[in-house]
Amino acid sequence: MDSYRIPGDPRPVVAGPATDRATCVLAPNANAMTLDGTNTWLLLEPGADRAAVIDPGPLHEGHLRAVLAAAEERGARVAEILLTHGHPDHSEGAARLAELAGCGVRALDPAHRLGGEGLVEGDVVTTGGLELRVIATPGHSWDSLSFVLPADDVVLTGDTILGRGTTVVAHPEGTLGDYLDSLARLRALVDAGEVSRVLPAHGPVLDDARGVVEFYLEHRAQRLVQVEQAMALGDRTAREVVERVYANVDQSLWWAAEMSVRAQMDYLQKRGPRT
Repeated sequence: MDSYRIPGDPRPVVAGPATDRATCVLAPNANAMTLDGTNTWLLLEPGADRAAVIDPGPLHEGHLRAVLAAAEERGARVAEILLTHGHPDHSEGAARLAELAGCGVRALDPAHRLGGEGLVEGDVVTTGGLELRVIATPGHSWDSLSFVLPADDVVLTGDTILGRGTTVVAHPEGTLGDYLDSLARLRALVDAGEVSRVLPAHGPVLDDARGVVEFYLEHRAQRLVQVEQAMALGDRTAREVVERVYANVDQSLWWAAEMSVRAQMDYLQKRGPRT
């Protein structure tokens, strides 16, 4: 698959502290789509006794207890659970972790909330003195959110930006137009000096937020040209386009590529021919 690399940086698997306030507890669900596994982020203001968790990950008892233990090691308890979106590799363990921790689950999608209020664009989450700004970043899925942690100059992007490779626009719930707008929003945060690093939900931390956002935008533009050319050559189905455009990608991943191609074809059809 296409991937973003920082020159001279091997970018090892994320595990343990990534910033002064963010610690990764890596879930044991590695596969071709989740990369090394789901990065469950434990967020804690130094010296505080209440922590927030972003994306508990799969329903794996050992992992969920490891998240609680990571908080306890720092003298804190998990007081709030937040979801970047509702895909199972991010949300499946949320209800069980909430039960173990005695707290609620907040998400954009009401189907994934447990008690308390949801999350929407513009919300500011404060847990134990920690401050998180909620940014709507739909595209990968309709309910995708990102979280800006101003004190550490980082953004937690869920699946909107990955630590390796490029994300799937999960058509039909995800749309390419929304995704491009979300990347533009992230670029604006970088341009404003609010974000310098990316903490993704899969793969290593990215120390060059500007570089990865620009790479993602360029990649999408290139893929659109390739899909448009394939359609002009007579390819009419997403599968036909995938066989041409993603010929060098492992066929076991073509099902995911088809989702993104459907999103691109839908975008091109709605955009119409360029003048």
